[in-house]
Amino acid sequence: MNKKEVIAEKSNLCVFQNLTPDTVINLVEKAIGELCTNICRPLNSYINRVFELETEEGKGLVAKFYRPERWSKKALLDEQEFLLELAEAEIPVIPPIQFTDKSTLGIHENMYFAVFPKKGGRFYDEYTEEQWLELGRLIGRTHAVGAKHLPKDRVTMTPDKLTTDQINYLLNGNFMDKEFLSPFKELSHALLDEITPFFKDTRLIRIQGDCHFSNLIYRPGESFYLIDFDDMAIGPPVQDFWMLLPGYKEDSHLEIDIFLEGYETFMDFDWRSLRLIEPLRAMRYIHYTAWCAHQFAEDGLSRVAEDFGSREYWQREIKDLTEQLERIQSTPVPTGNY
Repeated sequence: MNKKEVIAEKSNLCVFQNLTPDTVINLVEKAIGELCTNICRPLNSYINRVFELETEEGKGLVAKFYRPERWSKKALLDEQEFLLELAEAEIPVIPPIQFTDKSTLGIHENMYFAVFPKKGGRFYDEYTEEQWLELGRLIGRTHAVGAKHLPKDRVTMTPDKLTTDQINYLLNGNFMDKEFLSPFKELSHALLDEITPFFKDTRLIRIQGDCHFSNLIYRPGESFYLIDFDDMAIGPPVQDFWMLLPGYKEDSHLEIDIFLEGYETFMDFDWRSLRLIEPLRAMRYIHYTAWCAHQFAEDGLSRVAEDFGSREYWQREIKDLTEQLERIQSTPVPTGNY
């Protein structure tokens, strides 16, 4: 990146970080062709700037301004296309509102934004057997739509692509002291060598990509809604449910069986892909670390993990990855469904 590009990126980030309520309200009013009240409440978001608004008719809105340089226009349209396809299939998601110009993605000073209807709901961190069945049906229906075609500009969630890129970013970005470079490089490459063969011949489709309990809301009288498709990716279907499990695979056979009973009502599942759960867990460790690094690199301030980059942080990270590699190596090759 040359000097002009660095200056432009910092300028875009400055506009993004300093969005004012007046700017947000004016942009949304112009986009949707409706007047809003003066309500403009900032909502929690690690990456984007998100605001709650209200029209003069009392309709609740959520305006999401995407962090500059994080996603391309094609990638954001991939997300919206998926959401609109799911909504068309009557699957409970929250698609973007169509603007007066028929688009669903606005732009302001190199910063993209979208507007969604506000839908509140309840989070669950434990599910009943009936809810596991319902979640299986929800994700199965989602994947039946996701399998129809691939996106244009989304990452592929496999070790030889996404995880390799993230490891290289961490190694080349001056995020750790020299004493950790060789141990991290050796460990991460050993992990790649171990888990990459697991993904051979695995079917990859459009997935939500970050399906954990905080991205599922329950609306009384309706159903579970699948939300937050920011991390939508091309990946193995099992990625969209392993994070919901209450523990490791061997401790979650009942939940897996019930979930997949619901799932297979709408979508076939390759039971052999359950062996990807621990490799995907290891990949998520690296993904989270790379995500923290990107946050910090962009402005030098944002630390999702308070001690990111410290000696203690990297000691802990290497320890966790070492234990996960040992877990993968010690797990017997599955036979039958498990």
